[in-house]
Amino acid sequence: MNILFYSAQPYDIKYFTTANEKYQYQLRFLEYPLNTDNTALVKPGENVVCAFVNDHLDAPVLHQLYDKGIRLIALRAAGFNNVDLKTAAALNMPVVRVPAYSPHAVAEHAVALLLGLNRKIYKAYNRIRDNNFTLNGLEGFDLYGKTVGVIGTGNIGAIFCRIMMGFGCKVLAYDMYKNEALENAGVEYVPLDTVFERSDIISLHCPLTPETKHLINAITIAKMKRGVFLLNTSRGGLIDTKAVVEALKNCHIGALAIDVYEQEENLFFHDLSGEIIQDDVWSRLITFPNVVITSHQGFFTHEALTQIAETTLHNIACFEKGEALVNQVKI
Repeated sequence: MNILFYSAQPYDIKYFTTANEKYQYQLRFLEYPLNTDNTALVKPGENVVCAFVNDHLDAPVLHQLYDKGIRLIALRAAGFNNVDLKTAAALNMPVVRVPAYSPHAVAEHAVALLLGLNRKIYKAYNRIRDNNFTLNGLEGFDLYGKTVGVIGTGNIGAIFCRIMMGFGCKVLAYDMYKNEALENAGVEYVPLDTVFERSDIISLHCPLTPETKHLINAITIAKMKRGVFLLNTSRGGLIDTKAVVEALKNCHIGALAIDVYEQEENLFFHDLSGEIIQDDVWSRLITFPNVVITSHQGFFTHEALTQIAETTLHNIACFEKGEALVNQVKI
């Protein structure tokens, strides 16, 4: 199989090259994101495109790829909201993904963001480097006894629930499908509005779908406790960022920690340190002292990267052999 990677980073090359020792496929890596402007980069004989979260796989792109000879879309991620699944199905072009890659990585990163935000670790670090050893303004609160709302209790959300229970938190959860093991462990499933109303901390772990887009908006924020901490390590589009900015300004949201951003495709995974960012919402967001942002690095552990590479190539091998595609995304 000849595989073309879009949005490839140095770590992609490293981990996929290692995983490919078993398969000996032909791999070609492009740093460019996939869109209608660069499908022409597909070379004759390449039959698989490997894409990441910010690559565009809408109907025009899929048709162009099909005409170029691409017969499989292999996502090296869990999310698939960037793919037009109806068009892919009409073209008989399977879409496979990596549904679970070290869910501990993302859950632990969410906890790290919460702890860093609450205990002002980022501020303390900068002060110490300036030989400022004062504690004023670094006050946090005990997580013990707080109510944590978790929206989405799949693999990542379930692990996050268990970690927070380990801190002695009361955990409320909302999901269309209840996890009986979590219930038995002490997690209380409640309606979504109850999560908003009762939680001191809310963490998002649900997929981005038309139904969940801007789940956090001006209306739902108004239902939350004043001073709520909001975490998002799932998908940027779950949050209406303009509404969150307003809630930060009026202090309804007490603090925000995000690893994803709804307009991240123009920012994340690029070095823009020498450029002027044209996104005014982003520019306003990073001015708040009670906001911590990382650039979609929740997945970025050795274990997760290894699993992503191995599962992606295994998906491709199953396609090559005509075997069942257990990780296929269907409409």
